[in-house]
Amino acid sequence: MSNPFSSTTAPATLTVSQLNRQARMLLESHFDFLWVEGEVSNFAAPSSGHWYFSLKDGNAQVRCAMFRNRSARLRFRPGNGDHIRLRCRVSLYEGRGEFQLIVEHMEPAGAGALQAAFEQLKARLLEEGLFDEARKQTLPEHISHLGVITSPTGAAIHDILQVLRRRCPGIAVSLLPVAVQGESAAGEIAAAIERANRWQREGKVDFDALIVGRGGGSLEDLWAFNEELVARAIAASELPIVSAVGHEVDFTIADMVADRRAPTPSAAAEMLSPDQREWLQRLQATETALVRLIRRKLNEASVQLAHLRQRLKHPGAQLREQSQRLDDLEQRLLLAQRNLLRRRHSELALLESRLHAHNPLPRLRQLQRDSERLRHRLESGMAHKLEQAKNRLGHLAGMLESLSPLATLQRGYAIITDQRGQVVRDAASVAVGDAIEARLAEGKLQLEVKGKSS
Repeated sequence: MSNPFSSTTAPATLTVSQLNRQARMLLESHFDFLWVEGEVSNFAAPSSGHWYFSLKDGNAQVRCAMFRNRSARLRFRPGNGDHIRLRCRVSLYEGRGEFQLIVEHMEPAGAGALQAAFEQLKARLLEEGLFDEARKQTLPEHISHLGVITSPTGAAIHDILQVLRRRCPGIAVSLLPVAVQGESAAGEIAAAIERANRWQREGKVDFDALIVGRGGGSLEDLWAFNEELVARAIAASELPIVSAVGHEVDFTIADMVADRRAPTPSAAAEMLSPDQREWLQRLQATETALVRLIRRKLNEASVQLAHLRQRLKHPGAQLREQSQRLDDLEQRLLLAQRNLLRRRHSELALLESRLHAHNPLPRLRQLQRDSERLRHRLESGMAHKLEQAKNRLGHLAGMLESLSPLATLQRGYAIITDQRGQVVRDAASVAVGDAIEARLAEGKLQLEVKGKSS
């Protein structure tokens, strides 16, 4: 038997690098992209952003590499023990001569990538406390300006406006238009939330709350509201946020982080708006109670006024009383004067009697002269006293006349009374259109209030 190694032509000698390169090229040219399924082990994620791990089954394992430009697109992060499916190409790492798979796409095996990403993000945010009720804000009791972050062409904004128009059309609505699905949706939604808060801080708007949401759809359609970017924007918002994504059966990460979750956009609008019919009923009840209270107060005031009216004497009555007292004083003065004259006459008669009894003519004549002089003095004194009394009486009568309202009327003034006969002292006590009466020195005038000023 001939020796195959005895040929005179020796085969070409390759370096290790050349061998590994040819092996890599052979593998990459022979295998197209393929799907491989297995369990993750030895997972490593250095700061470069590349992922390195082994994919194994019960009998074998293979090294895998997923570079940063691919791993950054995934919505979940694998861990040791996870069962996954890879779309990859076969290659060889020349530096160590290791057979490996270059991963282009990864998804969990069985449950689906989106659901796994949802559960993973949900668990992480739950652990961070973003779902805690203690950190959530209370919705304001009264809404006057509402910000809505949704698509301008979707059904959500139409439903919200329709509900607000029916329940409380006075609420102002500002639309912050965003895409609600697609690759750019999450970034636009997060940016709109941040923009609304910035405007609020700068005083450009005065939002009371925000609605973030869209109409129904598949898990893929609603995925923007399951993105971590949107969840953290909602958590950081200083404005209260109501999440209204999809239908009642749809739950998203945004629903869990938001201050309140509404099953639909219409329900969110109802949650933030009062029913104007209910408000009308409350206002009517308040009006009825107010009218009842005012009537009770008016009745109390009327009773008090009647009591005060009984205690208060009319100026006319006071004038009559003073006039009667003056007449009484005059009668008493005249009586006193007559009594004094009578006493003087009695004394004079007594003196005359005594004079006649003694009959001394000179003394009599002297006494007559004295008597005559005394009589003159008496009459002069009495006349003087009467004149003083009359002057005092005239003075008192003049003072009384100056205090009389009738004298004031003679000077051109009038006494104004309202329909109840009460003297009007303040323009605020009558209203335009009220009938009033003006009492003059001679007669009365019936007037109507055409206007007033303070």
